[in-house]
Amino acid sequence: MPSKIFLTGATGYIGGDAFYALYNAHPEYDYTLLVRSQDRADIVNKAFPDAKNIHFVFGNLDSADAISAAAAAADVVLHAGNSADDQPSAQAIVDGLLKSHSTSSPGVYIHVSGTGLLVWYDSVNNRFGQPPLADQTYNDYDGVERLVSGVPDHAPHRDVDLIVQRAAAAHPDLLRTAIVAPPTIYGRGRGPGNQHSMQVPCLAGYLLQKGYAPVAEGGGETIWDNVYVRDLSDLFVRLVEAGLNPEQRDNTAGNKAPGGIFGTHAYYFAAAGTHRWSDVAKQLAVSAVEQGFLASASAKPEPLNVLLAEASPGSQGTRKTWTVNSHGEAIRAAKLLDWKPVGPSLEATIPSVLAEEAERLGIAK
Repeated sequence: MPSKIFLTGATGYIGGDAFYALYNAHPEYDYTLLVRSQDRADIVNKAFPDAKNIHFVFGNLDSADAISAAAAAADVVLHAGNSADDQPSAQAIVDGLLKSHSTSSPGVYIHVSGTGLLVWYDSVNNRFGQPPLADQTYNDYDGVERLVSGVPDHAPHRDVDLIVQRAAAAHPDLLRTAIVAPPTIYGRGRGPGNQHSMQVPCLAGYLLQKGYAPVAEGGGETIWDNVYVRDLSDLFVRLVEAGLNPEQRDNTAGNKAPGGIFGTHAYYFAAAGTHRWSDVAKQLAVSAVEQGFLASASAKPEPLNVLLAEASPGSQGTRKTWTVNSHGEAIRAAKLLDWKPVGPSLEATIPSVLAEEAERLGIAK
């Protein structure tokens, strides 16, 4: 029988590219996708017109019974649809996997979180626009215990991460879990729905609409890690493959630090590089002039009350990410799964991001 994969977020940016990569690597798998409507299913079917092994479950993240049943029928679940902040869907996946799996055939849950988890210190201490402190750098392998037990419960995404971690700790015989926390994701996706990221395009849109690229007051020295979307999807493919390989699936290192491929300490920073938001702002401003979208442009400090105002261009939540730090040392994926990011740098993609955002906004050269 073919391996059964249940995936959420197939028409989204992360999940869509992951599904594209998975299907092209393993067209022999049997896929079940959670989608909100027949219109969404039609988008997928149009992108994969010859596929006979793609099935749909209709519902949203509150459809606990449907999610639980689909998880119960799957060998591996990849939860990528608004997964980082939705407790009910994560709990439904855990419940479904526990219902149907055994010690000889444990269920595998790959959960997509995010390194927004790491901004908690700056947010609590109002350290906006400032460079990271030494102890704000986290490590997903040698220092993973700090991630598992040292991050406060009020940190972003933490409430959902805990559902996954606690389930792994309570049911080590029935469940194999991995949490993947991507940082800034860039590059155009290949999925059947949304193919655009958020953070850098939002900054490009701000520049194009206001004539300058904002730098958070306080120095604009905040940093984030980053990853090319196709490299991130390659990591998901490797984790799914590991989840279907009994030797790798059962590599939990006893659920103790530093942990194994799966288990309570299987926390992956999917990072390939690091950037300063002030540098990205400057690079966008230069590209806007070089491409002829603006006669002149620069990066300049923006007061927080303006940068975070509801009336400012783009998502308020996205704009806030430019003002705080998120930095981690990504070791686990390379060490345990031989993951090697090969995509272009964030800087190399800036001209295309700017051009695409200008097209979206209807701004001509």
